[in-house]
Amino acid sequence: MTRAAEILPAQQASPAASIEIAGLDPERDYQRIVFLLSYQLFQWDVERSLEFALLNTYAIPSISGLLSRTAEFTRRARKRYDDTELLLAEVGEHGFDSARGTEAMARINEMHGRFRIANDDYLYVLSTFVFDPIDWMAQYRRPFTDKEQLAWLRYYQQLGRRMGIADIPPTLEAFRAFRERFETERMVYADSNREVSGVTVDLVLGMYVPRFLFGLGRPVAMALCSARLVAAIGARQ
Repeated sequence: MTRAAEILPAQQASPAASIEIAGLDPERDYQRIVFLLSYQLFQWDVERSLEFALLNTYAIPSISGLLSRTAEFTRRARKRYDDTELLLAEVGEHGFDSARGTEAMARINEMHGRFRIANDDYLYVLSTFVFDPIDWMAQYRRPFTDKEQLAWLRYYQQLGRRMGIADIPPTLEAFRAFRERFETERMVYADSNREVSGVTVDLVLGMYVPRFLFGLGRPVAMALCSARLVAAIGARQ
């Protein structure tokens, strides 16, 4: 573990949840496994990792540029953040085929359907939701098992299909290779990256510290980011 892990809060794992996961099939029971990981075993870690997943997406000019042009995030940052978190939680807590999950997916698709978004951009966002939690857990807490990683992938593949995303890679290896190629080609500095990511970082910091401590909090946040991401948003590590 890195030194950053020393400042993360301790979490009490649920023995019952771990035992239940051991008896589940990641191909069939992926929704249940992801629920147990996200809401009973590692809720704090999953939430934090998904915050950084969103930050990664804002380091892509085609994504940040759309948000900047439409003011979809910069003027309504808290609302958009809350909407995203609440809708994904409805699906995660109640299941894709539940009444609440179905309604949440319809709302997610309605929100995105108002904009022309390239399939590769959708795929990249989906890849961050797959790998940022997996990588966060490996670095700061305890690695997901192979079974947990497969369930995590299957869950987000299902989410992607229900959003109409095409050409979702079939394996973790293929999906990670896509993400690496995409970031190598597309994660480059743009003013819109800096604008949207700056709003995002301050929004998240505001959940934990008073505004007068933002100047101290930003370097801590950047220390948890890749050098490529930091350069793309014009920040310092």
